[in-house]
Amino acid sequence: MKREIIKTNDGSTTIHLPEWNESYHSKHGAIQEAYHVFIKNGFSLFEGKPISVLEIGFGTGLNCFITYLEAKKRNQAINYVGVEAYPVVKEEALQMNYVTEIDANESVVFKQLHESDWETENAITENFSLTKRQQFFQDIKDTNTFDLIYFDAFGFRVQPELWSEAIFAAMYSALRPNGILVTYACRTSIKNAMLSAGFSVEKLPGAPGKREMLRATKGF
Repeated sequence: MKREIIKTNDGSTTIHLPEWNESYHSKHGAIQEAYHVFIKNGFSLFEGKPISVLEIGFGTGLNCFITYLEAKKRNQAINYVGVEAYPVVKEEALQMNYVTEIDANESVVFKQLHESDWETENAITENFSLTKRQQFFQDIKDTNTFDLIYFDAFGFRVQPELWSEAIFAAMYSALRPNGILVTYACRTSIKNAMLSAGFSVEKLPGAPGKREMLRATKGF
C-alpha cells in the first residue's frame, strides 16, 4: 500500500495512506491532537504516580515521545508498552518532524525510541522504559497490568474490527481497577462496545477539527 508523508494543519507531519484516505494522525494537527486526547485527557490524571501505559497503535512514536517529555517534566516513572501489528520502518519514522515542532531538543531520545529492540524492555532513561510488541490487537492477553491505555488504532471507517466489543473486553481486562482508556473517536457504536465490555464511558470535547472524544474507566 502506498504511503506518503504529509504536513498537518499545525505544521507537524504524519503518514498518509491514499488508498484508504486514512492517516496515522489527524490532518487538523498531529501534535495538537496527541496532546489533547492522550496527555490532557489521559496522562494528566495520573500526575505524581509511577504508571504503566499501553498504546494501541505505536505507529510513528508520537504519543510515546510526548509521554516521555511530560514524564520528564514531572519526574514521573513510566513503563510504556506500544503494540503495533505492522511497525513503521525506522527510516520512515525518523522523517517525522516532531522534535523540531515541539522544540524539545530531544532528537537522541526520539531516535532511540525507534532504534530500540522489539519484544524486549528498553531503558530509555532511568525513569522511562519502553517495550514495543509486534502483535495483533486481538491477541493482547494482559490482565490487570496497565493504568492507562492510549487507543489510537486506525479509524472505524477503514478497520471496524478494531473497535469491537471483543477488543474493548481485552482492554478492560488489561487495565487495573480505576484504569482509564482514552481515544480520539466518538462513534455511538464504539461507545456501546465499550459499555458492553464493562466500562463507564464519558464524552469529552474533541481535539481541533473533531467535536468529541471518548474516555472509558474500569471500575473496581
